[in-house]
Amino acid sequence: MSATATLLPDLARITGARDETYDVRTLQIELVERDRAESFTWRPGQFAMISVFGFGEAALTITNPPDEEGFIEITFREMGKLTSALRRLSTGQIVGVRGPFGNSFPLDEWGGRDIVFVGGGIGMAALHAPLAAVLRERDRFGEVTVVVGAKSASDLVYRGEFDEWQRAGGARLIRAVDPGGEVDGWDGEVGLLPDVFERLGLSGAETVVVVCGPPVMLDFMLKATSRLGTPPARVITTLENRMKCGLGYCGHCSVGRFMVCRDGPVISGEALATLPKEL
Repeated sequence: MSATATLLPDLARITGARDETYDVRTLQIELVERDRAESFTWRPGQFAMISVFGFGEAALTITNPPDEEGFIEITFREMGKLTSALRRLSTGQIVGVRGPFGNSFPLDEWGGRDIVFVGGGIGMAALHAPLAAVLRERDRFGEVTVVVGAKSASDLVYRGEFDEWQRAGGARLIRAVDPGGEVDGWDGEVGLLPDVFERLGLSGAETVVVVCGPPVMLDFMLKATSRLGTPPARVITTLENRMKCGLGYCGHCSVGRFMVCRDGPVISGEALATLPKEL
């Protein structure tokens, strides 16, 4: 496909919607043109540019695994003009889709290793596709642990899937909330996510840690994994940094010579350490 074509959105119809929390929603979207829908393939970690006509466009991670053909899913938090407009849309309405863009999680390199997914708040959306892909090929990997954190119990994303991850997927699930965010009967962990992670000792030299959350959380997670002995090359995260065109042309997402949309958004802790501190 030409660069010109990827600058033009495909029309897509919303075919399903569900609320994950009071301000986080997941939409299922199908491309209108059959030929384009059949040729639209992606890898876990890639994103699409989603547009609401008259309101703008935003980069959103594709949250379902590639074997779910015929549609894509996006999960977003309502936090601005575009996402507010997107949340107001209902089944049957039309949006624009460009992509997929960016690189992907190196799942082939994780075979046989223990994997820990650590998602803070809406950051869990970026981990949803690789987690689903790993659980669908469960026998290829070692122990799988999912650590989901949020400010409060009501802010935990994908609560409706927790049982499936554990029972059908064979993952160990750990829920955590910030101090003060617990409710009556809360039986999960309490504490900031990096502290919970380090306290549980979930990392090691051979473990892959896949993490996404606010920048300050990522900084403390990198320090925690270092203290637990996980090499930076085995700490994998994904960035979202002012992406506009998706092709590395406009420069909005540049960090030095690194273009988040073109060279990322998936990046290892080792590579992250080489980028300018402005990130």
